[in-house]
Amino acid sequence: MAGAKRTESPSEIDPDVKTEARKSFEHIWLSSAVPVRTMGSFESDAGQRYTEEYSMDSTNAQKHCTNITDALCSKACGNYTTNLTTDPTQINWELIFWVNRRVPVWAIQVTVALISFLQAMLLVYLSYKGNIWEQIFQISFIIEMINTVPFIITNDLHRAIQRTHSAMFNQVLILICTLLCLVFTGACGIQHLERAGKNLTLFDALYFCIVTFSTVGYGDVTPRIWPSQLLVVIMICVALVVLPLQFEELAYLWMERQKSGGNYSRHRAQTEKHVVLCVTSLKIDLLMDFLNEFYAHPRLQDYYVVILCPSEMDIQVRRILQIPLWSQRVIYLQGSALKDQDLMRAKMDDAEACFILSSRNEVDRTAADHQTILRAWAVKDFAPNCPLYVQILKPENKFHVKFADHVVCEEEFKYAMLALNCVCPATSTLVTLLVHTSRGQEGQTSPEQWQRTYGRCSGNEVYHIRLMDSKFFGEYDGKSFTYASFHAHKKYGVCLIGTKREDNKSILLNPGPRHIMSATDTCYYINITKEENSAFIFKQEEKHSKGLSASGVYDAPSRLPVQSIIASMGTVAIDLQNPDPPADSSKLALPTENGAGSRRPSIAPVLEIADSSAILPCDLLSDPSEDETNQSDEEGAPALECVKGYPPNSPYIGSSPTLCHLLQQKAPFCCLRLDKGCRHNSFEDAKAYGFKNKLIIVSAETAGNGLYNFIVPLRAYYRPRKELNPIVLLLDNPPDNHFLEAICCFPMVYYMAGTIDNLDNLLQCGIIYADNLVVVDKESTMSAEEDYMADAKTIVNVQTMFRLFPSLSIITELTHPSNMRFMQFRAKDCYSLALSKLEKIERDKGSNLAFMFRLPFAAGRVFSISMLDTLLYQSFVKDYMILIARLLLGLDTTPGSGYLCAMKVTEEDLWIRTYGRLFQKLCSSSAEIPIGIYRTESHMFSSSEFKEVCKQVSVEDCEDQRDRRESWKEKTAHRNSTGSDQSEHPLLRKKSMQWARRLSRKNTKTPSRAERINQQRLNLYRRSERQELSELVKNRMKHLGLPTVGYDEMNDNQNTLSYVLINPPPDTILELNDIVYIIRSDPLAHVPENLPGAPAGAKLRQDYGPETRDETHL
Repeated sequence: MAGAKRTESPSEIDPDVKTEARKSFEHIWLSSAVPVRTMGSFESDAGQRYTEEYSMDSTNAQKHCTNITDALCSKACGNYTTNLTTDPTQINWELIFWVNRRVPVWAIQVTVALISFLQAMLLVYLSYKGNIWEQIFQISFIIEMINTVPFIITNDLHRAIQRTHSAMFNQVLILICTLLCLVFTGACGIQHLERAGKNLTLFDALYFCIVTFSTVGYGDVTPRIWPSQLLVVIMICVALVVLPLQFEELAYLWMERQKSGGNYSRHRAQTEKHVVLCVTSLKIDLLMDFLNEFYAHPRLQDYYVVILCPSEMDIQVRRILQIPLWSQRVIYLQGSALKDQDLMRAKMDDAEACFILSSRNEVDRTAADHQTILRAWAVKDFAPNCPLYVQILKPENKFHVKFADHVVCEEEFKYAMLALNCVCPATSTLVTLLVHTSRGQEGQTSPEQWQRTYGRCSGNEVYHIRLMDSKFFGEYDGKSFTYASFHAHKKYGVCLIGTKREDNKSILLNPGPRHIMSATDTCYYINITKEENSAFIFKQEEKHSKGLSASGVYDAPSRLPVQSIIASMGTVAIDLQNPDPPADSSKLALPTENGAGSRRPSIAPVLEIADSSAILPCDLLSDPSEDETNQSDEEGAPALECVKGYPPNSPYIGSSPTLCHLLQQKAPFCCLRLDKGCRHNSFEDAKAYGFKNKLIIVSAETAGNGLYNFIVPLRAYYRPRKELNPIVLLLDNPPDNHFLEAICCFPMVYYMAGTIDNLDNLLQCGIIYADNLVVVDKESTMSAEEDYMADAKTIVNVQTMFRLFPSLSIITELTHPSNMRFMQFRAKDCYSLALSKLEKIERDKGSNLAFMFRLPFAAGRVFSISMLDTLLYQSFVKDYMILIARLLLGLDTTPGSGYLCAMKVTEEDLWIRTYGRLFQKLCSSSAEIPIGIYRTESHMFSSSEFKEVCKQVSVEDCEDQRDRRESWKEKTAHRNSTGSDQSEHPLLRKKSMQWARRLSRKNTKTPSRAERINQQRLNLYRRSERQELSELVKNRMKHLGLPTVGYDEMNDNQNTLSYVLINPPPDTILELNDIVYIIRSDPLAHVPENLPGAPAGAKLRQDYGPETRDETHL
């Protein structure tokens, strides 16, 4: 009870000292000495300094008082005893001012006091300046003597804490010290004052203070006299004033830390691995792309990602980072890369890598590049040894960050990829799938066969390994590159695409059969997984384990390794694994030129060491005037005098020199304008020029320097001159003279001012004679108030052209990849809705390629540059990926390295039957390496969906279904609607009408009169809508004075689906109109110094390279 009198136990009574007061005095002296020293070593702020000064002053006063009074009262103190006051309210003031101590304690105190006194006197003597008393009686001298040494130590400790800990740690430490000071001071004061009343032990006083400050107040221990109660009131008032201020400061620092993200500790930076991501503004799409791609690699699972961003964390980003999967791996720091303090917080000097990304959604992309350049410079200055991975937007700014380890220029890759899409369909899809990490599990649960095959092949990526360490390629040491590539694909299904010498830093794609493989070469190959993770069981290891020789492993076809793993290669007519085949029957001759004969054609073997005369392209030995002769025979064709050389004027610093087709004389600027005549020619539209090849139209907002990289790959020296497509630049803003100076040396390159939302501009630039229309994302629309609305205008304009010109191949660039579902949008397309559900399923599974099943992306009709962000992320693990991508796209040309092109499978080529046999045919005949297939199939609903849709579509729409149904029955005779002859359409339309009537007669349910009337109205509406669009286009053409011949409103390729198969299995059946991606070796590398039997003009073309064919007919 609170008022109960506490009975002292016998163990608490000191046998030497009879009084309780003496025992209490000794306890308070012993307990107060140590805490004063302890708090003096930690406390640093003003309030704490005051508490410490009070404690030190009272201690010294206590010592001096004891020294003075011990001599006078020693006898009285020795005989003095007192009893506890029976009345708890009665105060014995003598016990407060006098503390009786034992003799040993007194001796220690006297010794300490003497040492302190001598030290003070020595200091006074040393500072003597004539008046000793003035030095002694100065208040500053007394305070200095008491407080100097403890507070010097405290100040040094406080500075050390500031250097090694954050402001948050310091504030927490101050708060803890403040609480300890309040509790300790209150406990000591109450215990001392209670000597005059009910004597409390130090533990009881401490217990009372803790219970009181925690606002619990049990009441079992309470002060009994008013001085103690007054002290409690004072301490509570002090706590109510001091503690809220401390808590307010702590809460402020906590909120600031939540915004800024705190620090990444030095201990973690030295014991763990982390990378730093520097961005201007962090969006959820960018963050998830980075995290999914970065952590897709097994060896990066223990890495931490530190995000350094100057803006406050977005709400969606904060929600993502609270997921346990990312909360333990990702640390967000708000700060600038231009401040060394923020770089120190991110521990940039200990980071494994730094990724610096530009903000592509900025209206001023040049300013965004300038910010990226400054960040790269700041990081390089602060941490010179930290690898830099920089993303830049405009090519003219690339040379400022040339010092970085890896640089990806967005506009360079974008325009080169869009250009190759025009000559090699779906190159953007091919490259995007190659640079994304996948295991090939996408779409495996789909009922559609093409989705399963497409998803499985999408798991192919580029890997590397040294030849001496490889089991795939180790046996080909000393063999030709072509031989190694073919046999590795036949045995293991891997596609060897390139190599690099140990003493050379250049990667060579398909260096050709003259390249002899060496044990120290680095091999680059395409496969589902890298060799170290493959599940192949090698016969060599089995024989070595049994103690047998491995020299005869590949002696016979019956002993091929992993023969049970890969599918059959078909009826190959020769023994490819036996270097010395029997001469009686296995070796067959090459097929004749016309393919005639009573037996099936055979395929030549791939030689271990290539024959110089056998590997030359067939047109290398042709007449050098072939192109000129063909051009002169074509009536109305413009005479072009072209040479091969390097463009004389580069629009920006740092562009890679590429050998191109050039005009002998630069075209005047006035002749580059397509829609206006000049004194050199009077042509005012594309029809007047009489182009024999289809046009390529590029719609862009401005003629930036990046557009130069669209022209160069299409005018490269290895493109056949007679197959060059005219390029028309449809620009919103007229180009400047600097850009015209750069493009005036290229043949058949024109520009025109106009927009794609103006039908007259489209017709004038020759859209009805175009094969491809490329719509480039506009910089002015890349940012919008609402997310994902930046592509609204582009999508609507493309949809309009899709309705007006259904046969046109439109390649569109979007800002946000998620908007590709709106491309060629049809609301009642059940198949597109099913693909949308498949995309959601794959996204829920965590796939990095959930968008891959969208038909526009699979067909290469839509592209977003953000899909290539993973190229920079993959370079952290595969430092060769950027260089290989640049070689594939034609941005870099290395002597001896091949280039990407395509060939179409025709009816004459179907005798090859399988992809594996095609691989052999290309390797043996022209030393070309196939890497994939672009396949187009007719699209068909299931029977139930088909009948339901047929009730809602018109007779014209039923025409499209006929082709799909026939191709479904005849799977081996797929036909691309874009490549079919237009003269066949009347017959197809007639058959489609008959098929639609038969389908309607088979319907058992007879429609009512009202239903028939509604159907007729719907048919009339649809027919009138199509006719209205057709009349609109024709009327505008007549108004502009253009001929309407060539505009076919019925030519529609909307009922086909196309997709890319990367490195398909060798037993994949070839289909009609398949387009095969091949890496063709460098033509200049095949030209020997002395060409026996060559025409006289062959040597003249060696400086520019041979005229190679873009399509190979087998």
